[in-house]
Amino acid sequence: MSLQHTRPRLPRRRAPAPPPAPAAAPAAAPAATSGARLGWLDALRGVAALIVALHHFDVLRMLPFGGAVWRNFDMGLFGVMLFFIVSGYIIPASLERRGDVRGFWIGRIFRIYPALIAAFVLSMMILPAGDDSIKLLRTGDDLASLVANGLMLQDLLGVINGMNVTWTLCYEMVFYFLVTALFTRGLHRHSAPIAVGLAGVALVAGTAVGTQLLNAELGSTRTLLLIVTPIVLAGLAGVLSGNRTLTGVGALLLGGIGLVLVTLNSRAPAFETWMIFSTMFAGTVVYRAQHGQLGRVPALLACGFVVVAGALAGRLYNHGKVLELTWSSGWKAWSVAYLAAWALFAVGFLLRRRRFPKVLTWLGAISFSVYLLHIPLLRTVEPLLGIPPQPSSTLGRIAWTAIFLGVVVAVSHLMYHLVEMPMQRLGKRVQKAVERRRPADLPAAPAPPVAPAEPEPALSGPRTD
Repeated sequence: MSLQHTRPRLPRRRAPAPPPAPAAAPAAAPAATSGARLGWLDALRGVAALIVALHHFDVLRMLPFGGAVWRNFDMGLFGVMLFFIVSGYIIPASLERRGDVRGFWIGRIFRIYPALIAAFVLSMMILPAGDDSIKLLRTGDDLASLVANGLMLQDLLGVINGMNVTWTLCYEMVFYFLVTALFTRGLHRHSAPIAVGLAGVALVAGTAVGTQLLNAELGSTRTLLLIVTPIVLAGLAGVLSGNRTLTGVGALLLGGIGLVLVTLNSRAPAFETWMIFSTMFAGTVVYRAQHGQLGRVPALLACGFVVVAGALAGRLYNHGKVLELTWSSGWKAWSVAYLAAWALFAVGFLLRRRRFPKVLTWLGAISFSVYLLHIPLLRTVEPLLGIPPQPSSTLGRIAWTAIFLGVVVAVSHLMYHLVEMPMQRLGKRVQKAVERRRPADLPAAPAPPVAPAEPEPALSGPRTD
């Protein structure tokens, strides 16, 4: 909650004026300003979630020009790339603003896992066993399914995603690993060269790096899990310890295992994998330039290179059998969607000081629930209403779309208020209790205050305390 500052009263008797009050901290800006800053990010996330939901709803089949759009624009990729840019913009800033690795991770855990668990439970309750949109504990190896999805690394471990949209959360998790490792080593300000370097890797690697090499070399998924799980748990224990040395070691373990998995064991082709991380770090570049941590010209050059590299990578590599891994219809669909995500982010950034419609900021607040629940709800409502694959009349198509969106946002609103918000409040209480009982050491690489502080939005889905 923002604070209103008033000018201190001068004493009635004539006396030397008191020293001027210190400048108001950036986080204590007037509510209107704070709301405006938060609004543009929430609006982008709301649009992204809605686009992904309509993509899986197959809305293009209901439009007379839908086929042409599908061939030249991938709605799903557009939505998740927009999510990734927003995450790249805000997540490192959140960690640096806190200056507390343990606090950051407690916030992330309580932000992500309660909603994810609730979505899994609800989906398994309402969907029949044969429905292919929910795979958790339905793969024939329940232990591997539970562990891999519990670590949120399943798409990098050769394990089927417990829910078909949760693949993006694996990239979010590895991004947290990398950001934490960079912060503890004092390298977090080098976002521009990292973004450019990863884009270059995407252009060079293309599809040359095979997928899931570790599974093939080790001979089984369980063997890989037996190696990866202790490393990840040890890393998390380190960053949650509050001890400076253990935090640094834990961060290196997480960053190292994350790099190994995305390099050797990603399901996606190399160009897509590395462009996702390049895109996220480019989002961080925008934040740094905005707040004077990086010059505008270097920032523009870095982001320009990433954007061009993304479009070019799609043109060079998104063909043939690769389409089965990117789930897109061709290079145009991939490249145009990637460019469009950056274009919309740029528009939102330019309008960041304006107030956005409340409906968009509300959609942004519930966007994580929308992202997690829209497919299970679609698979539930559709047979109940006896909806055919494509309603024949225009009025029927409009009504079916309205019903779908109405159900999704209503249930997501409930989950936001019944699960997400209470768990985030609980996370803050846990963080305060832990800090009282065992105060954390100073960060291994303390950063100067980031100003002005942006209110942190909820997790991006796909993938944004």
